[in-house]
Amino acid sequence: MIKNLLRFIIAIIFILSGFVKAVDLVGFSFKMEEYFSPSVFNMPFLEKFALLFSIIVVVLELLLGCMLLLKLKLRFTLSILIALCLFFGFLTFYSAYYNVVTDCGCFGDAIKFTPWQSFIKDVILLIGLIILFFLYRKEFGKQDAYTYSSKKESSNKFKYILLGIFSLAMIYIMAQGILHEPIIDFRDYKIGTDLQAEKLKIAKNPSEYKTFYSLKNTKTGEVVKVNQDDYIKETKYWQEGSPWKIEEGKNESVLVKEGYKSEIVKFKIEDPMGMELTDEIIKAPKAILVFSYHPKDINPEILKEVEDKVKNHKDAVIFGVSTDPNTFKTIKNTMMDGTAIKTIARSNPFVLTLQNGKIIDKQPAKDYIKK
Repeated sequence: MIKNLLRFIIAIIFILSGFVKAVDLVGFSFKMEEYFSPSVFNMPFLEKFALLFSIIVVVLELLLGCMLLLKLKLRFTLSILIALCLFFGFLTFYSAYYNVVTDCGCFGDAIKFTPWQSFIKDVILLIGLIILFFLYRKEFGKQDAYTYSSKKESSNKFKYILLGIFSLAMIYIMAQGILHEPIIDFRDYKIGTDLQAEKLKIAKNPSEYKTFYSLKNTKTGEVVKVNQDDYIKETKYWQEGSPWKIEEGKNESVLVKEGYKSEIVKFKIEDPMGMELTDEIIKAPKAILVFSYHPKDINPEILKEVEDKVKNHKDAVIFGVSTDPNTFKTIKNTMMDGTAIKTIARSNPFVLTLQNGKIIDKQPAKDYIKK
């Protein structure tokens, strides 16, 4: 039947969406922090609860998706899923309309959506859920007294057992991602990634952008958008005495050619004076990097232990990488963009080991110390 097929498809979408976020809850919490930041909803006091909110959202997606698949408590399940879709729809529309969060993280790092794609996806899911609610409405009113049978009771018990097993498996996966590393790594910085090779691919096929100027005619009030090439060609826009003036703050950089996409493009490490060290690091026979995205929150004991341990590797190039030039005490401090560090590190601090530019090991500092 159509309604069963629709129910199956929507349930699988929610389960998959929840699963790819469950394996990397810390990464999803970084996305939640973006929404709470001053540039978006301006609720920085909620940033410290980002991981908690992430867990709640993922648990709801997984449990409700599984309940919909197993056809358990349909009125409750569909009602909450509709509310969840309305919530996500608001977030994705806000992100798209104001262009404040470029990736909603709906499917973690596994599948990237633009804000408008995410919003359209939420609208389609919402319509599908409303249709399901309408198609199954007659079953909501059935009373157990009239539909009771030992076969049905046995069937429901089996469904709840499946739900329990599914829940335990998801709890284990989420715990692994929070305490250690994601069981499945969807990021560009997974073990085995060759940073040198990725850098070469990016250099050979870069994305191209053009600046579009917003020009206003001071005589007529007309406003036009002109790309940088046409602006240079058309002397009427810039010659002496021209009525066309560039409107400050309204120029746009627009992607005109999509190049090779990789987060490795943001892998740029500098010393505190601004000298880039990236090539030295990725070309070294062995390099050990200790990352920190929140230097002020590092446990000083863990920091000391990890610094002592990495210094034992006399054959390696060793750097501490953070957003503060005074983070590390006994190894060289280097700088990197905080968002880029979060793409690599899911704990604070975090240790990445490279061999000729290839990632051969990555783990939280507390796990690295115990090795």
